[in-house]
Amino acid sequence: MNQPGGNVLHQQGWVERPVRLYRDEWGIPHVRAQSVHDVFVGQGYAHAMDRLWQMDASRKQMEGRWAEWVGAAALPADRLARRVRAAAASIRDYQALGADARAMVDAYAAGVNAYLSSHPAPPEYELVASAPEPWEGWHCIAAMRHRGYLMGSLWFKLWRAAALGAVSADDLVKLRYDDCGADRLCIPPGTDASRWIASLADLREPIRALSLLAASADVDGGSNNWALAPGRTTTGRPILAGDPHRAFELPGMYAQMHLGCDQFDVIGLAIPGVPAFPHFAHNDQVAWCVTHAFADIHDLYVEQFDRAEPSRYRHRGDWLAATTAVEDIKVRGAAPAPVEIVETIHGPVVAGNPAHGFALTLKSVQFFDLDRSFDCLLPMLRASSVDSLFQAVRGWGLIDHNLVAADTGGHIGHLVRAAVPRRPAVNGWLPVPGWTGEYEWDGVIAAGQLPRTDDPARGYIVTANNRVVTAIPETGDYFCTDAHPPYRARRIEQLIDELGPASPQDMPGIHRDDLSAPAQLFQAALADVAPASAAARAIREVVMGWDGRMSPGSAAAACYSRLRWALARIVGRRSGLAAAGRAGRLQLPGGVSAVSHLWWVLPALLRSGDLALTGGRTWAELLAEALEEVAGEPRDVPWGQLHTATLTHPLTPLLPGAPAGLSPAGAGVGGDNETVWATGCRAESGTAAVYGAVARYVFDVGNWDDCTWVVVGGASGDPASPHYADQHQAWSSCALIPMLYDWDVIAATSPELILQPGGMRYAQN
Repeated sequence: MNQPGGNVLHQQGWVERPVRLYRDEWGIPHVRAQSVHDVFVGQGYAHAMDRLWQMDASRKQMEGRWAEWVGAAALPADRLARRVRAAAASIRDYQALGADARAMVDAYAAGVNAYLSSHPAPPEYELVASAPEPWEGWHCIAAMRHRGYLMGSLWFKLWRAAALGAVSADDLVKLRYDDCGADRLCIPPGTDASRWIASLADLREPIRALSLLAASADVDGGSNNWALAPGRTTTGRPILAGDPHRAFELPGMYAQMHLGCDQFDVIGLAIPGVPAFPHFAHNDQVAWCVTHAFADIHDLYVEQFDRAEPSRYRHRGDWLAATTAVEDIKVRGAAPAPVEIVETIHGPVVAGNPAHGFALTLKSVQFFDLDRSFDCLLPMLRASSVDSLFQAVRGWGLIDHNLVAADTGGHIGHLVRAAVPRRPAVNGWLPVPGWTGEYEWDGVIAAGQLPRTDDPARGYIVTANNRVVTAIPETGDYFCTDAHPPYRARRIEQLIDELGPASPQDMPGIHRDDLSAPAQLFQAALADVAPASAAARAIREVVMGWDGRMSPGSAAAACYSRLRWALARIVGRRSGLAAAGRAGRLQLPGGVSAVSHLWWVLPALLRSGDLALTGGRTWAELLAEALEEVAGEPRDVPWGQLHTATLTHPLTPLLPGAPAGLSPAGAGVGGDNETVWATGCRAESGTAAVYGAVARYVFDVGNWDDCTWVVVGGASGDPASPHYADQHQAWSSCALIPMLYDWDVIAATSPELILQPGGMRYAQN
């Protein structure tokens, strides 16, 4: 799997002219060079200084070699990465890069290798008994692919497939996240729509196909952003703000960085291992940011194999030959483990056993065909307006985004940046039959037809993982089935409207908003509940009298959260869904927890009074049962004491001997899964905050010295560094730190490291 993707620049002539690397008071690197080549060498060098092990871990996981470092626990994920051929796809994409993009990644790799040649390995390598390998250009694409790996629709389809064993086909359509009674659309801005619901006739063949797969089975991997037009601000300039939501980890997903050269001057949130700024940044004319658009980019097919000759599968009446291979995965502390790879025209087998006649294959935009996302990166840095930025990203496909931007001309815009397959809408609900030919892709939706809005009349744009459109506006093509509830989007809209003319200093107040819109629904349902015990009645009174804010100091917020999770567990038991999830049927690494999924479904069921998943009980009875379940919990413990951010280094749960300093204690925070201050829980982690905003930013567009930002941890990936988690306290209260952009200020106030031509000599001033 460690095959070369192209030439690697060796340890000489890395930079053509001196490159200056400054560190501000937060340890954030500012890299200044004269040429494009040299600035990317500098970025690779700085990323290796700060995040070498982290970027290497991303590459290792995409190669399916994680078990080499952490042992047998990584085998399921390694087998999946080998089967989808994530590394091979990255090499393919690298070899097809245009000349400018190829030079960019090769220069970045040269910078990484320059650092490797002159510095010891980070301490994690000793923990995993390994050493860094030379960085290659295709590793950058693998690191980027890892950060969007299998996000989105795949898990919803698997969840519903697994649920078929526990709920009726009639009830399957209820297993989507709540829509708040009507989906709030991003485009057209501020409009609502009803969802398309698949009928039993639509799902008949997928259900039949899944029943065949189940019979053959061996056993039963979010965000906010908003843009305000000049007419909505006190400055007369656009404001762009938001926060990306991911799992809390250290080092954090994003590395703050500044790159300046003769062609661009860009500052933003970089991805370790990846050149440029794919997600969040600004140059001197335009700023951009993203949220996950939830476009449906993954399909699952139930394939019919020949039991007598499992290498053959059926398609449109013919028997075709599958591609097969066996690879060995090295496992730390154990013998190599084999992985069988079987591929059909739809993709690799990811579940089931072809020898039993049926198996599940995955067809994903992320691996299936050539991806040209990296050809977009340099043009983005040179963009001079919202429109030119949107033109620059045509061809992006690694993961789907709501790309929102604002420029110094006063324009704001929103574009879905994605490669979305054209196929039937029913594909979005379940795995579909692979043998009929009725569920195939018909190319991808043209870039010029993807949803876009510019300078909306209301003067602002909001995206928060809510539904983008009901269908592709120009063609009516299917876009997605699943999206997050519109609570966050609606609340941000409300806050913007209440502000009137807004300033950049108002934006952290939106970041910090902790009002839970669904809480009122639960409070209304509790009005008819009469629990038996005095302790349960006391909990009910606390929640009923609460203001609905998930603030860190609120004990009522803690009671509400425990009550809602108890209700999700009860529904999981009574519906049989929890047992289906534990059985592991059709689960892949990172599969969906039944109880965690039901937490999101509960508001819709309560709103409609639907009793299909309650096991014959009323909601009042289930809420009384949930109150009794949590009655023994204290009623006076503030939410922030229970809801602490879990900052987890990837090695901490895998290596018992990992130093405690890798995963320091996190601060108590407010918010929850559905508030704008997004700090989410999962059933497996209790009330701890395990995901949410991993960074926050405010761009005062055109007044670049007034921009601010923060990350969940710090700039450094070294646990011994003072910058490993020095931004965490500011982050925990939604405070921001300065985003330094003026090179004169940076040079006057920051230590300087000079990377010299002819061997990367350096001098510290």
